[in-house]
Amino acid sequence: MNIPPSESPPTGSPDGTGPEDVPGSEEVERLRAEVAALRAQLEGERRRRPSRGGAIRRGVAAVLAAVAAFALVTSVVGLWAATTTLNTDRWVATVAPLPQDPKVNAAVAEYSTTEVFRLLDVEQRLRTVLPEQAAFVAGPLTAQIREQVRKTVQNVLGSDRFQVIWVELNRQLHQRVIDVLEGESSVVTARENGVQIDLLPLINQVLRQLSDQLPTLFGKQITLPDLSSGAIPENLRLRVEEALGVTLPADFATYTIDGAGHLWEVQQAVASAKRYLALFVAGTILLLLAAFVVSPGRRRTAVQFGLWLVVAAVTVTAVLRVVRREIIETVPAGVYRDGVDAAMTTVLGLLRERGTQLIVIGSVIALLAYLAGPGRFAVWVRHWAARGTAAGWRRVRAGSVVVAARGPGFIARNLDAVRVGGLVVAILLALVLSSWTSLLVIVVLLAAYEVAVTLIAHRHTEGERTPPPALG
Repeated sequence: MNIPPSESPPTGSPDGTGPEDVPGSEEVERLRAEVAALRAQLEGERRRRPSRGGAIRRGVAAVLAAVAAFALVTSVVGLWAATTTLNTDRWVATVAPLPQDPKVNAAVAEYSTTEVFRLLDVEQRLRTVLPEQAAFVAGPLTAQIREQVRKTVQNVLGSDRFQVIWVELNRQLHQRVIDVLEGESSVVTARENGVQIDLLPLINQVLRQLSDQLPTLFGKQITLPDLSSGAIPENLRLRVEEALGVTLPADFATYTIDGAGHLWEVQQAVASAKRYLALFVAGTILLLLAAFVVSPGRRRTAVQFGLWLVVAAVTVTAVLRVVRREIIETVPAGVYRDGVDAAMTTVLGLLRERGTQLIVIGSVIALLAYLAGPGRFAVWVRHWAARGTAAGWRRVRAGSVVVAARGPGFIARNLDAVRVGGLVVAILLALVLSSWTSLLVIVVLLAAYEVAVTLIAHRHTEGERTPPPALG
């Protein structure tokens, strides 16, 4: 059966909707984009939502970063102790300038003068040689002699000759201290009632030096054994008594420190530190690596480690400062306390520098890690840093073009002034940098500068004199 054209079914979708009812392609794309955006937002929320495992990993990483920071600071202190206080050469190099320190010089001079007057009993000797009617001046004369001896000892301590003796004496004494800490000393021994320290070898060397510098102090030329080789004779006390003509007290130059158990504890601590220091440093590195391996956000862990490093450095520095203050307070106030304070300042100088460096390093690590993150302030800083760098580079390029165009002419017109300016700068640098190596570098740079400006001026002048080529 034929169907008339007017009655043919409408074209379109099977459900009978016409073409005008089908959404356009633009609308379909818009809906698809919205669906994709919603899915991406949902996925981002799911990722940002902290899972239980991720929270545990972040907590473990934070703890490891804190422990690694404190372990690193402790390792630095241990390395300083191992390379400075437990190393004879480094220790001698550290304490070598102490006699030049005014406070240390005054303290050592006061102690040496007191021990010499205690040994020689100068006032009693004056009463013996003075007439009975003039015995009353023995006290004032003793005070004057004491002051003169103290000044002489200060001059001796600051002399180059004593510097050699000071270095060698410290080398021997430090080796003996190391022997004590390692339990190998025969000079310092631990006993049931305390620790006995025999300082007679030190007093012997001091008397030898004073005898060379102040022979009239003893009334005669004395001869004492030289202990610079480190060999201590068994009859040292008897030889000192015979040389000075006195009988030494039983406790002379021998001090007893109560608490022998403390020496044992120190010996064990030093032995353990020397044995396990390398393992401790390696463990610190492993802790830090473990923190970054466990952490789900390494940038955050870097920030935490930097901040904890600052906290650890400040904390350990504060603890060492308290210990230092307690040690100084045990010394009687006055010249001795000032001398000990100055000596500890010199000895701990390198450790203070390391503490400051750790604080700076921790701050830089935390700052850089934060600025690398997505925070608003970090993004703002990076944006302005990029803009500033680009602007600065453009100015540098523009300035270099100007200098290249106008510099040779300026140098040619003011050659003498430019030469003198270079010479003045070289002289100022030579005054600031006083080493021979620095002086040699300055001379070489000055010569190169003078040759360079001369060549630039000569080429510019020759270029101006050369006529331009004629046009054909």
